[in-house]
Amino acid sequence: MAAPAVATRGLTRRFGDVHALDGIDLEVSSGEIYGFLGPNGAGKSTLIRVLCTLLVPTSGSAEVRGFDVVANRHEVRLRIGVALQDVALDPKQTGVELLRLQGRLYGLTGAEIDQRLAEIRQLIDLGDALNRMISTYSGGMKRRLDLAAALVHNPDVLFLDEPTSGLDPLSRLKVWSEIRRLNDEYGMTIFLTTQFLGEADELADRVGIINEGRLVAEGTPDALKRSVGTDVVVVRLEGGRDGALDALRRIPGVQSVDGSGDEVLVAALDGAAIVGAVAVALSEQQVAVRDITLRTASLDDVFFDVTGARIGEGEFPPDGAEASA
Repeated sequence: MAAPAVATRGLTRRFGDVHALDGIDLEVSSGEIYGFLGPNGAGKSTLIRVLCTLLVPTSGSAEVRGFDVVANRHEVRLRIGVALQDVALDPKQTGVELLRLQGRLYGLTGAEIDQRLAEIRQLIDLGDALNRMISTYSGGMKRRLDLAAALVHNPDVLFLDEPTSGLDPLSRLKVWSEIRRLNDEYGMTIFLTTQFLGEADELADRVGIINEGRLVAEGTPDALKRSVGTDVVVVRLEGGRDGALDALRRIPGVQSVDGSGDEVLVAALDGAAIVGAVAVALSEQQVAVRDITLRTASLDDVFFDVTGARIGEGEFPPDGAEASA
């Protein structure tokens, strides 16, 4: 069995009396996109900084590509790409100048840098803007250039800390597309922290949720959503529902049927699989239907179930407070 790309065991990090990380055990497989969710101040950025060798654990261990982040931090740094929340780019450089400098810092030859720039131009949607001063870039362009800089040395593992924070919806979709391409075409392992639940649902193979420094839930997005409740097929009727409820209860896979007024709620573990059968059963009973919709559990429901909060409620201190506590 292949060794995990990222592994932590009993990982803790304290800032005074604050336990930013409190016994984290996780494994991320090679080639996986791992989404990491949590309220502000829960420990997301602290974990990223430990894995990227920017912070030393208080206890426990962490490895990236089999190398300990403390004892072998130089080996770890050679194998990772990092794009943190705060984009730090020199506005007086062009995009190409920044990427060439990044390549030289990693010891690449001029020919190797030329090859990587050609590949990155195809991957990161910046076009001719790479030859312009960074001071002329929009926020979305700066995010994508920061991602490009993290890729110059062709890392094995890419750490992205809220890579689409502050971006407009179109720019966010472009970054999503680039993340997918990195994973699909290069098999790159990607560790992604985000506060956008749709981002984790769309991109991640597996999701971990951290709260108060502890990993409180982990699994595929679908498995996590199914863990907090059943799907519900909502049927709104035009008229009476004589015989409809009993007919719906006989459908295989239906767990319960409730009716109130002109609305009928049909609960099932797999709502998508029974929508057609619901429509057929109502048609056979000659029940007039206004519309049928499928209501499924969301990652927001999972997040609330395990943390007691909704992302974006603003009741938690910023992640930056962890490092200064």
